[in-house]
Amino acid sequence: MSLRIYNTLKGEKEGFVPVNKGKVGMYVCGPTVYDTSHIGHARSVVVFDIVFRWFKHLGYEVLYVRNFTDVDDKIIRKSNEIGEECSIITEKYIKEFHNEMDALNVLRPDVEPKATEHIDHIIKFIEKLIEKGKAYYVEGGDVYFSIESFKEYGKLSNRNIEDMKAGARIAVDKNKKSPFDFTLWKPAKEGEPFWESPWGKGRPGWHIECSAMSYEYLNMPFDIHGGGKDLIFPHHENEIAQSEALYDRQFVKYWMHNGFVDINNEKMSKSLGNFTMIKEVLAKYPAEVIRFFLLSKHYRSPIDYNEDSMKEVVKSLDRVYTFLERAEKAGAKKSNANNGPLWDDFTLAMNDDFNSARAIASVFDSVKKGNTILDSSDQGKDLDIVYSDLRKMGELLGIFLLKPSEYFEQKSKRVIEYQSLDPKEIENLIAERNKARANKDFAKADEIRDKLQAMNIILKDGPEGTTWKTE
Repeated sequence: MSLRIYNTLKGEKEGFVPVNKGKVGMYVCGPTVYDTSHIGHARSVVVFDIVFRWFKHLGYEVLYVRNFTDVDDKIIRKSNEIGEECSIITEKYIKEFHNEMDALNVLRPDVEPKATEHIDHIIKFIEKLIEKGKAYYVEGGDVYFSIESFKEYGKLSNRNIEDMKAGARIAVDKNKKSPFDFTLWKPAKEGEPFWESPWGKGRPGWHIECSAMSYEYLNMPFDIHGGGKDLIFPHHENEIAQSEALYDRQFVKYWMHNGFVDINNEKMSKSLGNFTMIKEVLAKYPAEVIRFFLLSKHYRSPIDYNEDSMKEVVKSLDRVYTFLERAEKAGAKKSNANNGPLWDDFTLAMNDDFNSARAIASVFDSVKKGNTILDSSDQGKDLDIVYSDLRKMGELLGIFLLKPSEYFEQKSKRVIEYQSLDPKEIENLIAERNKARANKDFAKADEIRDKLQAMNIILKDGPEGTTWKTE
């Protein structure tokens, strides 16, 4: 099965045919760097990371571009609030974003352009739109794009301009020809960062930066444009309008949008106080657990972050690593042997619109089959094939790449730190329990085990003594 992608523009899956044979150009909208990133940002980044990995696995030469919006009203507002320059704020959060994405084993894009480094490209883009009659300057004010100059406006979000006008509840701006015209360039207010332009001192609007930067690096049309579903309208709709109005050709072939992350079955929002930052989740769970969670549903579906879900993910990841541990002790090695049928299932899942949920099902089918082989007396080459396929699946999903011993050690350390547990206390309790067992005081031994279980400590009694790990 060849690769098929759900194209938001068409509302259906389509077979993937690149603009240029053997090559893929991909642009994904990155964060506005005025604050710490939340778990919703992480989902988008991880989703498009596996898209990037899969295209490379299929043999394509990929040029992956993901931008940083580093000039924006929110950034300026924060600058005024805390008395720091915008550039200091943005660099701080770009560095934090990189650290968090590196922890989640996200591959860096080939290019990470910043809006402030492409002002000349943005100004030239706007000038050409004005020359072509697609945009207009209001003396002393903004430069606006005229949506009525682009007859296909609304084709991505399936919105009709006339219906939008009829249902409009926005304040009337007498400077605009239409209430839905959007800003390409805005004049700078006192104390705001600015750049010189044909329209005076000012700065770009949000939508124009992505059109200008994607054109600079990928030309047009290019293959994939991605982001969260919240960007379909107005951001991506406006990108299409200004780009296709200027160049009179298709902007992007395939539009991909990931679903939202809910928190305890509620939409994540500041008003509800349930914004969950990546660094908070990283403090509580190993990065691999978070990545596994974010890939556990199909990327277009919503996913709910809650404690029960995360506990299930931890158990699932433990199952994989427990098998890997067993397999390696049995002498399993990664080989270049022929792929097994479960690898074929994995490939079918990934080629079906990057269906990571189905791909992960293939992972667990492999674990089940591998454990069955280990439990049998005749392991042969089958174990190596299952083990190799599982490791390759992990490389493409960006998970279970550690040695099992490293995984369990890191997990225990994280739980101990997060729950403020004292390893010495745990060891003392185990020694006390062993003493009670030796004295046949089984009631006390059970009492200590229950106490350790309440601390999420799992004990394993063996011929070499008692070992422990965190749940």
